[in-house]
Amino acid sequence: QVQLVESGGGSVLSGGSLRLSCAASTSSFYCMAWFRQAPGKEREGVGYLDRDGSLGYTDSVKGRFTISRDNAKNMYLQMNSLKPDDTAMYYCAAEPAPCYGSLSSNAYSYWGQGTQVTVSS
Repeated sequence: QVQLVESGGGSVLSGGSLRLSCAASTSSFYCMAWFRQAPGKEREGVGYLDRDGSLGYTDSVKGRFTISRDNAKNMYLQMNSLKPDDTAMYYCAAEPAPCYGSLSSNAYSYWGQGTQVTVSS
């Protein structure tokens, strides 16, 4: 059974940093991405990273968040200069095909259970 497992969430003060990890049970994912969902809001794409290095972020996190992969299975989200608006459940998503620049949740077939990030002022 294919699994995605997130870790690294927690509570930090505004301006702080966190590093999220996503571990996949298979190396077959070409595209991996991070999404987040705050209470009462729709799920939002944070950024994606293809195996070939294609990378993209939503505007609100550019310059503050960095996505990386150390192999075909593991992905990371380094979050710096965190703001209260970044508070959300963060999800790892993956797809065997290229990302094609998509930050739409409909483009991803596999999802993790999420890890909570809370930023207080």
